[in-house]
Amino acid sequence: MSEKIIVIIPAFNEEASIGKVIQEIPEIVSEIIVVSNNSTDNTAKVAKNAGATVLFEANKGYGYACLKGMDYISEKEEKPSIIVFLDGDYSDYPAELTQIVEPILSDDLDMVIGARVKKWREKGSMTFPQRFGNWLATSLMKLFFNANFTDLGPFRAIKYGKLLQLNMQDKTYGWTVEMQLKAIKQNFSYIEVPVHYKNRIGVSKVSGTIKGAIFAGVKILTWIFKYSFK
Repeated sequence: MSEKIIVIIPAFNEEASIGKVIQEIPEIVSEIIVVSNNSTDNTAKVAKNAGATVLFEANKGYGYACLKGMDYISEKEEKPSIIVFLDGDYSDYPAELTQIVEPILSDDLDMVIGARVKKWREKGSMTFPQRFGNWLATSLMKLFFNANFTDLGPFRAIKYGKLLQLNMQDKTYGWTVEMQLKAIKQNFSYIEVPVHYKNRIGVSKVSGTIKGAIFAGVKILTWIFKYSFK
């Protein structure tokens, strides 16, 4: 395979899961980057021992971690063709990465979102705030932009050149919806691929707390309404 694929995994205190995630990522991936997002446990050590490149980002926030990974890639002499984003909590099935990148490799699409479909979700793996937030956000994107998204799933792939075109800005919970909104506005070709989803290891930093769920919801809605008036 001539296409170079790099995975970026934001991780905050995921020592119990990050090794499992790394081990199950298919061999077609050239490099796995784990961004320890101000972790206070052994996330970095476990990730390094599992073979990942480990970066450190002191500013807490999903977007901060993703941007740190992108900064690192920008300094590499050989750039990747595809970037895959994947969570470090083992809620996704890393082996499904091959299905996530396939539409880019075979059909030259720009972006693929892993959609956590109901029939393939483990019971309890998505909280009510997550399900409602997904429904509301994707419904609004359909209403305002005629988008065909059903999920804001974090497991996703995008051509590296297209990712740079998006000029990503969000530092926290709005990262996923920002990417999808900007892709729509720039007329990127995209598709959703159904993926399995299981209960994460540990407690979610977003959906596991009322504060996190509310803050994430506000960020997502802010991005949608911001773009609806552009």
